[in-house]
Amino acid sequence: MKMSRRKLRESIFLLLFRIEFNTREEVEEQAEVFCQDVEAEEDRAYILGKLGRILDSLEDIDEKIIEICKGWRLSRLGKAELAILRLAVYEILRDEDIPTGVAINEAVEIAKIYCSEEAPRFVNGVLAKLA
Repeated sequence: MKMSRRKLRESIFLLLFRIEFNTREEVEEQAEVFCQDVEAEEDRAYILGKLGRILDSLEDIDEKIIEICKGWRLSRLGKAELAILRLAVYEILRDEDIPTGVAINEAVEIAKIYCSEEAPRFVNGVLAKLA
């Protein structure tokens, strides 16, 4: 059974979160294991492909986040918030299939699930500056 776009995005977020605790190679290995439980081959390919493209662009994405969050170091951001921002910044700047409003809304929804009460507003504010 195919996963919803939200579930695909959430899976990518969960894998991106791991980059703060593992090397890129370890995250890629973990992604392969993670995707063994994904039923549809199309979904596996989407998750692994998008994760790889984000990881390839991570330096540029992080520079953009630093530029928007003037006076903040990435190390000051919560790890979940950082993973959400990385995914959303990638979608806004590089994924032509995802409208900016959808990327922002989905990032806020993920923040509501995985982050503190203040995080959705923070994530929305950062992404609104980018947009």
